[in-house]
Amino acid sequence: MNEQTTAAVVIIGNEILSGKTQDANVKFLGESFARLGIVLEEARVIRDEPATIADVINECRKQYTYVFTTGGIGPTHDDMTAESVARAFGVELVLNEEAAKRIGRGSRDITPARLKMAMIPEGASLIDNPLSHAPGFRIENVFVMAGIPSIARAMFGAIEHQLEGGATIRSESIDIYQREGDFAKALEEIASRHQEVEIGSYPFSREGRFGASIVVRGTDGARVEAALGEISAALSSED
Repeated sequence: MNEQTTAAVVIIGNEILSGKTQDANVKFLGESFARLGIVLEEARVIRDEPATIADVINECRKQYTYVFTTGGIGPTHDDMTAESVARAFGVELVLNEEAAKRIGRGSRDITPARLKMAMIPEGASLIDNPLSHAPGFRIENVFVMAGIPSIARAMFGAIEHQLEGGATIRSESIDIYQREGDFAKALEEIASRHQEVEIGSYPFSREGRFGASIVVRGTDGARVEAALGEISAALSSED
């Protein structure tokens, strides 16, 4: 797992932090990365503040193979991602004629607000947006996409072929109807014997019953199955 290609997701938007809007992009991106053999190592939610955005992008792009941002590329005053990315890379924010042309296909009225969405960091390449036409963009290993989930997914589909991953990361799980404190030691011992996979315990309460979903992840299917089988034999209880 440690040798896999890595990624970080930066979710940009005050509306996410306020609880007004619930993010749906991390789940999609995490599943997509796993299919491509890319490990999503970090996801951050940050404010619409240019200095913060620039600092986080600069930190993440040095640490991970890929950085994906969602949100903040619309036409309003609080959409600050494009200018922040330009700031992070030390380049100018310029009117991209191709971006303006694409935006024009989706609207008969090209207002200054809509043209704002065609302001792209100099040197960036566009990410196609087949749904609403206003493109995202890529600059080096940073991919900038819309926050609206349907558009983010469409944009990801447009650039997926550009990503270089590794072996597909397989994920399997079972539910254990015991409290974590009752099986923690046994699970730790199993994990120590299967260090080639990642084993996690995620507690839940369902209809008054406590338990946990035990998730095993790895690139070798046989090892994932072996670890899961040992967990099932050692920890499973009657429902």
